[in-house]
Amino acid sequence: MTVRDLLLARADDDRPALRWRDAGSVRELTWRQYVATAARLATSLEERLDPALPPHVGVLLPNGPAFALHLAAAGLGGHVLVGLNATRRGAALAADVAKADCQFVVDSPDLALTALEATGATGCPDHAPAPDSLFMLIFTSGTSGSPKAVRVTHEKITGPGTHLVGRLALTRDDVHYVSMPMFHSNAVMAGWAPALTTGATFAVAAFSARGFLPDVRAFGASYATYVGKPLTYVLATSPQPDDADNPLRLVFGNEANEADITAFAARFGCEVVDSYSSTENAIIVQRRPEMPAGALGMPLPGVAVLDPETGEITADAVFDATGRLMNPEAAVGELVNTTGAGAFAGYYNDPVAEAERMRGGRYWSGDLAYRDADGWVYFAGRSGEWLRVDGENLAAAPIERILLRHPAIGEAAVYAVPDPRAGDQVACALILRGTLTPAGLETFLAEQGDLSTHAWPRFVRIVETLPRTATNKVVKRELTAAGVIPAADSPVWVRAERGTSYA
Repeated sequence: MTVRDLLLARADDDRPALRWRDAGSVRELTWRQYVATAARLATSLEERLDPALPPHVGVLLPNGPAFALHLAAAGLGGHVLVGLNATRRGAALAADVAKADCQFVVDSPDLALTALEATGATGCPDHAPAPDSLFMLIFTSGTSGSPKAVRVTHEKITGPGTHLVGRLALTRDDVHYVSMPMFHSNAVMAGWAPALTTGATFAVAAFSARGFLPDVRAFGASYATYVGKPLTYVLATSPQPDDADNPLRLVFGNEANEADITAFAARFGCEVVDSYSSTENAIIVQRRPEMPAGALGMPLPGVAVLDPETGEITADAVFDATGRLMNPEAAVGELVNTTGAGAFAGYYNDPVAEAERMRGGRYWSGDLAYRDADGWVYFAGRSGEWLRVDGENLAAAPIERILLRHPAIGEAAVYAVPDPRAGDQVACALILRGTLTPAGLETFLAEQGDLSTHAWPRFVRIVETLPRTATNKVVKRELTAAGVIPAADSPVWVRAERGTSYA
């Protein structure tokens, strides 16, 4: 199936398709109106394109009806939508536009709104894409370097849409709340695509922690998606006695911590399903109810943890009685799809980055992990998040999971700072949601039996915010670059070099 196939199947459907807020009220288009408007928009865009150049149209718009119409226009027309990160500026944004070979950039909703206000029938552009035809370019978040443009084919939209409909039991009666950035994969593949598959209603808005529950109620949303820290942000709003009085039944996303998953489900009366995923969509690890605490989930067949130096399967993780990983150097490796590229269709105009991902006919994710004897996988951070402390290799993610056990710690980012002698020292940045003192942190860490003595943070920076990508992922290279010099708005606690106390 192609995106065009799914849209044309809705061309005579008078059930609601798109909802959005306009001056405080909720507006709506039926599927018939949505497809017809998108066809007019696709025709308008096609008239502006030079047929001698790649038919790439950059879209630099916030979440809203215009972006939703541009998605459908790309499905119906013969052009490729390039999702441009609305938070990038200047030379960085210009480099993205150039790398993606954009003929022009749409930075105003006017074209889409003109198509919406037009009357009269407009034929659908005469194109017949194949499932492996390019539909969209989506840039990676850029946490580990310059963003890369992932080639998103029609089947990379219809495939995940069909998969999630079956996995999550979504139906045409659901209302999908799409508030993650629409230039990124979560909103498109996990929010819009399943609605396109079933003919459900989807509502678009820009994410706001305070606006989340009012939007859910106003739109009648039964399903929502997230990536990164939105659950944390919503939970930080003041709880109300009627929080669970809402239509939401299911929330799906990735990178939430276990405490927030549990708290969000309880507070808002819904189920939260967290899953490992990336824009490249080459590796799938599924959470299951019976998995052990701290695990990422169970990988699908073909996904393994390999030593990036030897290409061999790493040793099973060995834990002591407290749950501390005893053999990190032997157990931690990289998550790899050993069967090939999976759904990864390559990077656009970036052969070096593509070759780095596809080595030896395998897809190397760049994510560190370890695996226990039962096959459960545990996330250990990005490949650049190894810390070498006093001759011992440490991964950042397990330390972060331990820090998040403290009820006063809302977010934790562990990163390396240079040791003056050799190797690294452990630093962390904490966002607090309660009271925490240096003495209280020392007491808490001393009680964590699975925390290696080398993993005790030497420097603890208390911050109000963390540097993030537009998809809420922490940019740790900025934390490392900032060093450990305290500032008026971010004090630093320093642990005694030979002790455990902080000052």
